[in-house]
Amino acid sequence: MYFENYDQAGGAERGGEDVFSKPVRAGKRTYFFDVKATKGNDYYLTITESKRRIDKDGRFAYDKHKIFLYKEDFEKFTLGLEEVIQFIKERCPVTESTGYKNEYQDVDFDDLSS
Repeated sequence: MYFENYDQAGGAERGGEDVFSKPVRAGKRTYFFDVKATKGNDYYLTITESKRRIDKDGRFAYDKHKIFLYKEDFEKFTLGLEEVIQFIKERCPVTESTGYKNEYQDVDFDDLSS
């Protein structure tokens, strides 16, 4: 399982019990889809984006962004995600080799505006 605060927590994660995990490597990023269980055995999903970077001292560090998705929100989240993916696919110029304009683009979250 992916541990968000592994370094700071002495190897233990804060949060629910681990049930299932699926890492997806995509360019410089890795996405973790982790299913967790509450004390009442209710499942929820955490989605974490992790990007490796080099600190000033030359050591590797990871920038992490995490969201929690609860089962009552799955349907609306899925519909919204499918809609924006379809929007991008319809409007993004394609190439023959990848099907998309750019195979990989590094986006900095600080550059995005709400």
